[in-house]
Amino acid sequence: MRKLINAIVLAVALGSGVCASAAEGEKSRPSIPDEVGDAWDRLQQVLQEWSDRFRERFGVGRESVENRPVISEMLNRREALGLSADQGKKIEQLRDNFERLSIRNNAELRIVELDIAGLLDTPTIDLAKVEAKVREAEKLRADLRIARIKVIEQAKATLTPEQRKKFYDTVESRPPRAARGQNPSAKE
Repeated sequence: MRKLINAIVLAVALGSGVCASAAEGEKSRPSIPDEVGDAWDRLQQVLQEWSDRFRERFGVGRESVENRPVISEMLNRREALGLSADQGKKIEQLRDNFERLSIRNNAELRIVELDIAGLLDTPTIDLAKVEAKVREAEKLRADLRIARIKVIEQAKATLTPEQRKKFYDTVESRPPRAARGQNPSAKE
């Protein structure tokens, strides 16, 4: 599959470069190898983003209990757990607040990743600035992971001991999503 993608990218890059060169009469265009390298870099970035989204959406490679949509599982089983209206509302509010936080965090992370790409796209790289931005990106990822764990614990704390036991018996004891062959929920 990788060879096929490489061949397609190379053919497209070479084809567009040759056509453009012929049409423009070689007007100050970068050489074909530069275009291929740029196209390859862009393709790798897009494929990495798609891969990350695929893994996030379908839980590929994430088989730990930590990555289950615990709050959504609680809400999906509100009748079986016997959640009161107040409990359901509180858990929904926790989920919605976390989703907002996640959206903001992911937007900030994308900006930091763009900053990193900009820093790396210079002839001389300022390693101190790159290191600071990489650390900032990883801190954003860690902060979101910690926030997720905290919100899950807050949601579990809204359950009574009996509800918690029922939840663990029905949901937590099952194998991870990927092992069950189910798609994860988009929301927490």
